[in-house]
Amino acid sequence: MLFSSIPFLYYFLPAVMLLYFLVPKKLRNSVLFLSSMFFYAWGEPRYVWFMLFSITQGYLFGLLIERFQGQRLSKVFLTSTIAVSLGLLGYCKYANFFLENFHALTGVAVPVVKLALPIGISFYTFQIVSYTIDVYRGDVKAQRNYIHLAAYISMFPQLIAGPIVRYSDIDRELAERTTDWDKAAEGIRRFVIGLSKKILIANLLGELVAIFKASDEKSLLFYWVYAIAFSLHIYFDFSGYSDMAIGLGRIFGFHFPENFRYPFISGSITEFWRRWHISLGSWFRDYLYIPLGGNRVNRVKWVRNLFLVWMATGLWHGAEWNFVLWGLYFAVLLMLEKLFLLPILQKHKVFSHIYVLFLIVINFVIFDASGMTEVFAHLAGMFGLAGAPVLSPASVYYLRSFGCLILIAVIGATPLPKYLVEKVRGRKGGEKILAILEPVYLAALLIACTAFLIDGSFNPFLYFRF
Repeated sequence: MLFSSIPFLYYFLPAVMLLYFLVPKKLRNSVLFLSSMFFYAWGEPRYVWFMLFSITQGYLFGLLIERFQGQRLSKVFLTSTIAVSLGLLGYCKYANFFLENFHALTGVAVPVVKLALPIGISFYTFQIVSYTIDVYRGDVKAQRNYIHLAAYISMFPQLIAGPIVRYSDIDRELAERTTDWDKAAEGIRRFVIGLSKKILIANLLGELVAIFKASDEKSLLFYWVYAIAFSLHIYFDFSGYSDMAIGLGRIFGFHFPENFRYPFISGSITEFWRRWHISLGSWFRDYLYIPLGGNRVNRVKWVRNLFLVWMATGLWHGAEWNFVLWGLYFAVLLMLEKLFLLPILQKHKVFSHIYVLFLIVINFVIFDASGMTEVFAHLAGMFGLAGAPVLSPASVYYLRSFGCLILIAVIGATPLPKYLVEKVRGRKGGEKILAILEPVYLAALLIACTAFLIDGSFNPFLYFRF
């Protein structure tokens, strides 16, 4: 069930909210857990038991890790739960990838695993792993209430697309949190903005991307229009979903971490990754990069750590070689920046922004490809090596058709809209004007989104594949 769907918006969510606010506070986690199971079963009924097993083993191992804190057994139990969690993820997500590559290298025929990828497994696996590691480190206490932990891991607002919420972020709120109209209104506001980013911008840009891929009239211009459109598409698609998740969390009394902070205004790739998918970057930093030694080791080991982390980050996104290349691409750029590029970029602000935008657009072309063959085909087309003309009637037509949308997306990806709102708010009477206009504006957005959904418009969600 997508957040951006009629069943979710007008049936599931209102029913859950009504039940949630009617029951006593001590039962609210149970409502969240059961509704999350229903939400998950709607799209993946076969894998509900799979998720319940993952939750249960994390719960039991968390208790055992804490029970034997400071003893050798504690580390044994930590290793066991990580092996189980990553083993399940590896089997579901990477078994076919490794079997296919084994066959390609050796010629030995190996039957592939016929198993669909459970929705959200990459996200909830990382939450279970971080929880058990934090218990082992003594950063949090093991959760003794099964429903509380299950509600945290399976909570539908962040189940399928993050942000990756750590147990330490919301452990106190699981036990006690306050909910009121102001917080609910704030959450609804954030949710509607995210929904609008997803439906009114990301989905329409996704249509342009689909048109490009189906076109037989590709040109140099069309390749670049596609690359820019996809870069904006994935940003509004994923950040819109994150906004919706954060908004839903606020409605139910939780404070989920921010996941995006205007990444396209970055002056370096290092800064870009402090602004893009923040919860994933910080997860790999705290649970892989730093335990490996981070940058507090000699240069050879530091390079090793950097490449291991970014190879893992690439593979986390998908079991394809283009994702491995995507991760290594970032590893090389970050290494070069830390070695000598950062001081240069800091001195030349205009160049640094052009540098980031150019490299990020290339990066997303690699990310979007269905395999290495398509990576090379698209990159060749972008640099005039595919024999395509500079212009084609199709490229000019679609640039005219989608040019206004692309411009809106470019502006929307910057802090400019927020800055203008704050300027109005700061003027005399501005607060009252916004208090009147904001509900009207949000209602109009919701009506427009509903109209698009009823019309049956293009409405995929990219991160379902992860």
